[in-house]
Amino acid sequence: MLIKSVRGFTPKYGKDCFFAENSTIIGEVIMGDHCSIWFQTVLRGDVNPIHLGSRVNIQDGAIIHGTYKLSSTKIGNDVSIGHNSIIHGCTINDKVLVGMGSIIMDNCIIKSNTIIAAGSVLTKNTIVQSGDIFAGVPAKKIKEINIERYSEEIKKISKNYLTYSSWYKKLNS
Repeated sequence: MLIKSVRGFTPKYGKDCFFAENSTIIGEVIMGDHCSIWFQTVLRGDVNPIHLGSRVNIQDGAIIHGTYKLSSTKIGNDVSIGHNSIIHGCTINDKVLVGMGSIIMDNCIIKSNTIIAAGSVLTKNTIVQSGDIFAGVPAKKIKEINIERYSEEIKKISKNYLTYSSWYKKLNS
C-alpha cells in the first residue's frame, strides 16, 4: 500500500483497518475503525479532505476524491462502495450501498439507508432521500425500500467485508 503525505496532511485511520498491498491513500484522509481499502483503490485527499466513518469498505478499483476548494467527500458508517466506483466531492451517510461502477459527482447527498444501483451516475447536486433506490444514467429514483429490512441487509454487506479482510490479515500475520 502507498500511504503518502501531501501539503502537510498525512492519512489517519482507526483500529483494525485493512489496506490491500496496491491501494493508495494520499493526503487528508481520515477514517474510522474496521475499514477496508481493497486492491487498486485510490483515496486522494490532496485537494480536499476525505472522511470515512467506521466499517466502510471501498472495493477494488474505486476512486475517492474531491474538488479543489469546493467539495470534500464524507462517507458515514457501514457503507459499501462497489468495485470501480467513482465517489467525488459528495456526502454519503450511514448504511448505504453504492453498486459497482457507479459515479457520484460533486455536492450529491446520499441519505442513510439507501441503495445506488450498479452503473448509476448521480449528476452534480443530486439528493437521494432515505429509503430510496436510485438507478440509471442519469440516476433517478426507481423505488422506495422497506428501511427496516434493507438497513440490516446493507449493514450485513459491510459486516461481510470485515470477514473478507480478516482472511487477508491472517495471511500477513
